[in-house]
Amino acid sequence: MSPSAPFRFAGATAVLTGAAGGIGEQLAHGLAARGSHLVLLDRDAPRLEDVAAAIRRRHPEARVRTVVADLAELSALPGVAEEILAEDPRIDLLVNNAGVGLGGRFEQVSAEDFDWVMDVNFRAPVVLTRLLLPALLRTPGSHLVNMSSLFGLVAPPGQVAYSSSKFALRGFSEGLRHELAGRVGVTVVHPSGVRTGIARSARLPEDGDLDRARLQRESFDALLTYPADRAAEDILGGIARRRPRLLVAPSAVAPDLLARMLPGSYWAVVGRAAGVLQRLPRRRRRA
Repeated sequence: MSPSAPFRFAGATAVLTGAAGGIGEQLAHGLAARGSHLVLLDRDAPRLEDVAAAIRRRHPEARVRTVVADLAELSALPGVAEEILAEDPRIDLLVNNAGVGLGGRFEQVSAEDFDWVMDVNFRAPVVLTRLLLPALLRTPGSHLVNMSSLFGLVAPPGQVAYSSSKFALRGFSEGLRHELAGRVGVTVVHPSGVRTGIARSARLPEDGDLDRARLQRESFDALLTYPADRAAEDILGGIARRRPRLLVAPSAVAPDLLARMLPGSYWAVVGRAAGVLQRLPRRRRRA
């Protein structure tokens, strides 16, 4: 199967990080429903096993493995890759989905927290891709997916660390797609407003106004209204069609367009629109 042909999920082996919740959990269910075998990674062992057990009950024909791994521990990733390849030397699909959030302006964020976000959101996908790319290259028609963000297209204030990691992952994905053309397909995904726990679980800076930061986090969380299962279906459809770049949710479209049309001044427009949305009643926002 050529990397330019539609991706075939049936019988494929998919490695998926961040599978214990949010988009990752829904991707796992969607992949199993399409006939894929799964290697699921997450640091939350109990929740990961719950997801795997639910998939096994619903899709007994699917082979489902779990690998507990904290992607912030970069030095442990070679061992994680060895564990994966020991039982599944053939990999058809790698989805680098796991990610973490960090709020706060640059001067408030510690160097350690900044590095933590970069490690999980950018360096870990790079390391896993490096370690598993030989298996992808050995598999005709294989595909790689990296989960960037709307904030890999636009960079709002208070999200410098997170945006840095997602812009970096976008650049890595685009360059890799050009290098691997004709051998491995590459999709970079930019979700926006997807209802997951990333905002609620995001770290807050120790040096700053924590009450204000929590209020900002709650306001941002209230804007996350796009269902995770629908986002997963969008992504799986993009993989099937070998989309090189995928925007998820309508709220990603206008900021992306503005960033391309007004690269030096888009935030004046996007920021005003975001402020208006935050002031609207929650029920109206969901309409």
